[in-house]
Amino acid sequence: MRNEMNLQFSALSQNESFARVTVAAFIAQLDPTVDEMTEIKTVVSEAVTNSIIHGYGEDPTGIVYIHLVLDGERIILEIEDKGMGIKNIEEAKQPLFTTKPEMERSGMGFTIMENFMDEMEIESHPGAGTKVRLIKHLAKSKAFAN
Repeated sequence: MRNEMNLQFSALSQNESFARVTVAAFIAQLDPTVDEMTEIKTVVSEAVTNSIIHGYGEDPTGIVYIHLVLDGERIILEIEDKGMGIKNIEEAKQPLFTTKPEMERSGMGFTIMENFMDEMEIESHPGAGTKVRLIKHLAKSKAFAN
């Protein structure tokens, strides 16, 4: 069965945990393993933090958008902002690359997302925002056992 949700919230750092918990609550109906849930929550944290810090910077009026689809055992997660966009996606995906070294950012966000998910696509346009599309195939869950 296909099920989906949309969520939007202010691009404030205190909303990162709200996004993580909300996505986890929605995904829980698929009965993922503890490891799968931890990986998904981590990915949500990384993507939302990127939108807040790199997409909007100091702009308190920014909005982060999450679209989540549960399709059988597949999770399709899109996290989007309408912020600054990424000038060079390939450079941004490099481990340890950060545009905010003064904030002690590790530059591992995209690397973590890529390692924890089965697929990752990044669409970004400077001055118009970024959308990260992540797909994860869960192990056969109890909800789909015969």
